[in-house]
Amino acid sequence: MRTLDEILAISLGRKGSEDAIFAGLEPTKTAAELAATPDDRWLAAMSRAIFNAGFNWKVVETMWPGFETAFKGFDPRACSMMDDDWFDALITDTTIVRHGPKIRAVQENAVYVRAQSEAHGSFGAFVAGWGPDEFSGLLAHLKSGGARLGGMTGQYFLRVMGVDGYMLSQDVVTRLIAEGVIDKPPTSKGAMKAVQEAFSTWHHASGRSLKEISRVLANSTG
Repeated sequence: MRTLDEILAISLGRKGSEDAIFAGLEPTKTAAELAATPDDRWLAAMSRAIFNAGFNWKVVETMWPGFETAFKGFDPRACSMMDDDWFDALITDTTIVRHGPKIRAVQENAVYVRAQSEAHGSFGAFVAGWGPDEFSGLLAHLKSGGARLGGMTGQYFLRVMGVDGYMLSQDVVTRLIAEGVIDKPPTSKGAMKAVQEAFSTWHHASGRSLKEISRVLANSTG
């Protein structure tokens, strides 16, 4: 496995400068900032990531004010207690994307958000409790405890919320395979453990954030 500096040199050869490699990279929030983020914003963000998945993001963006109204500001308590009448109304609501399983996921994730909030003080505090070396564990928790939050959906959701983490895009996976970290897209616990170990090694050796490392890897291929 190459060092991150060696992979960065490959990316620089392709992109020309670090500014080009890291352009538009979202800032990382501190643990205090994550913990202070209201629970409704976490539920809103995970819901938006779910509705974006496999759909036109621009359509969801345009309709988002309607989502906020239809789901009562994504208040976790209200959404967790969604009854059949509310669900049926949402299925016919033209101000949102009328996708039954994704609408139901909002309710299921509201239950998840409330449970973690009650256990940790806030959902943000729960997320902030996972360090860079535990990012794969956080992804696994989202996948098992939440609804429709596996794969890129959970990774994208966390990135939008300012959590430091990697995105296992096709280009990143290609680099991980080239470095011998994995031999195919990671789906098993063992493969995700290997991915985490590689990112942790690069993180501690370089001092760069997981999202910076992810961007270096992504720009070294494709």
